[in-house]
Amino acid sequence: MPAASSRTTAVTAVVAAALAAGLLTGAATTSASAAPATSPHSSDSSTPASGSPADGPVSIHDVQGSTRISPLVGRQVSGVTGIVTGVRTYGSKGFWFQEPRPDADPATSEGVFVFTSSAPTVAVGDAVTVSGTVTEYVPGGTASGNQSLTQISRPTIEVVSSGNPLPSPVTISGRSVPSRYAPAGDPAAGGSINALPLAPSRYALDHYESLEGMNVRIGSSRVVGATDPYSELWVTVKPYEHANRRGGTVYGSYDAQNTGRLQVQSLVPLAERPFPAADVGDVLSGTTEGPLDFNQYGGYTLTARTLGEVTGKGLRRETTRKQRRGELAVATYNVENLDPADPQEKFDALAAAVVNNLASPDIVALEEIQDDNGPKDDGTVSADRTVTKFVDAIVAAGGPAYQWRSVDPQDKKDGGQPGGNIRQVFLFNPERVSFTDRAGGDATTATDVVRERGRAALTHSPGRIDPADAAWENSRKPLVGEFVFRGRTVFVVANHFASKGGDESLVSHHQPPTRSSEVQRHAQAAAVNAFVKKLLSVQRNADVLVVGDINDFEFSGTTKALTAGGVLSPAIESLPRAERYSYVYQGNSQVLDQILTSPSVGHFEYDSVHINAEFAAQNSDHDPQVLRFRP
Repeated sequence: MPAASSRTTAVTAVVAAALAAGLLTGAATTSASAAPATSPHSSDSSTPASGSPADGPVSIHDVQGSTRISPLVGRQVSGVTGIVTGVRTYGSKGFWFQEPRPDADPATSEGVFVFTSSAPTVAVGDAVTVSGTVTEYVPGGTASGNQSLTQISRPTIEVVSSGNPLPSPVTISGRSVPSRYAPAGDPAAGGSINALPLAPSRYALDHYESLEGMNVRIGSSRVVGATDPYSELWVTVKPYEHANRRGGTVYGSYDAQNTGRLQVQSLVPLAERPFPAADVGDVLSGTTEGPLDFNQYGGYTLTARTLGEVTGKGLRRETTRKQRRGELAVATYNVENLDPADPQEKFDALAAAVVNNLASPDIVALEEIQDDNGPKDDGTVSADRTVTKFVDAIVAAGGPAYQWRSVDPQDKKDGGQPGGNIRQVFLFNPERVSFTDRAGGDATTATDVVRERGRAALTHSPGRIDPADAAWENSRKPLVGEFVFRGRTVFVVANHFASKGGDESLVSHHQPPTRSSEVQRHAQAAAVNAFVKKLLSVQRNADVLVVGDINDFEFSGTTKALTAGGVLSPAIESLPRAERYSYVYQGNSQVLDQILTSPSVGHFEYDSVHINAEFAAQNSDHDPQVLRFRP
């Protein structure tokens, strides 16, 4: 971390003054993204009142300065000259322009975004003179913790000439991006890095920030985040950084960020050139070039004037092996807000995955099963139609006639999509495993552990773990079931922990970022851990599987709270580090879905079956997990 200096102190004062004056702006639902106007990414930016004029002539690098916050924030500038390098006519409308004669300071960007609010009238290659107010726009709002985008607002624009050559692009490559991710935040500034002098040769985030608004390029780069519904994908400029055999970049530690990830969007209207569909492992070939933006949904983003071609590598969806006669196969699968109004094609695809890719597990714990009319908010909580439609689709795909058990939630008490009343559901193959029904479990009644003939048993099966505990407020309560396989009882706890909503992004100006949502998950993990301890205190060798969408990493505090006292172990840690992932987010292949085992579940085989998260065409955004063992 750079040493404190009078310059840093002065910039900190500028930041504080800007916050007080409302010059660091942004609304919670807005972004400077280049996504189409139909995307939730798009919005206009708010514009503060003008401040006092800057003294003397100003260049773009003077506007940008050598920290994340412009030294001229809130000031009026005039006569700022440069060449237009990119125009955005949707979303946050405006253009980028760049000084063709850079200064000698690598920390000061030579490009900046001009926010016009309406469609800009300039063209790429125009030489322009711009006057306006320097502002710092925070995509997502200041409460998001996001870094800000330096821009010129309320501009007056004069086109001096057209058809000029563009400033040569700066190449972003594995060699140019440092391996260290970010400086530690300044404790005196609440952990913020905003006022720290940029060190672009030492830190990846500083390197990208020093290029904010500039014309940049990447060469052929591997796709590490598939094309999403908002016409954007992720690449890495560091092909060997935490790579796995399927082409992704694995996120395995809070201290080992993947510095080569970069979001890519296109400035070309989709009607002129549809955005390419790319899967993880494909290659964005050739040159991709355009201004470097910063937005709410990914941070630093190459907004491409020129977009490379996608070269497919033919990534295939995985298939796990069939369980043997004496093996119990237990799976967990988040089916992403499944409800009867979804197209039959979604039910059929999910069912085919259960039968073919997961080899018809004996027990399947489903997450995100919605009620019988989905997001319609009319008090419906039953999910009989949803589950029956799914079970029928599995039979039609050649799978077993699964039976199922669940507990209906209270209306609007379990979070998720408003009106959807999502819950966990157990499917089980009655030809292979039986369910021990113990009446009395409902949305508000907690199941407990008792001794029955010298062994652990549930008071209610299916039942919920301590639904009145504050840990489960507006969140899914764990579903517990008692199964019997070949005469041996197996307890399965199906979970869907609180989401990461509210956490600051990896590109937050707080470093390390604040992970506020994990407080609730830690409490949820402690509650599940306490329940498993009850089971094991009654029957030391009880077979217990804790499964589901844990919404947290295998190295997280949540997992540590689940495993406290050695009562559980994360089965995904049996895989090589490069294979530990179930979800891809912003180019990071990471763990959200888990199966944890009690000590008596000794030898097992674990498989994270990659059929969704790496693909542009998804039936869910999660990959299912399967564990096979001999009880």
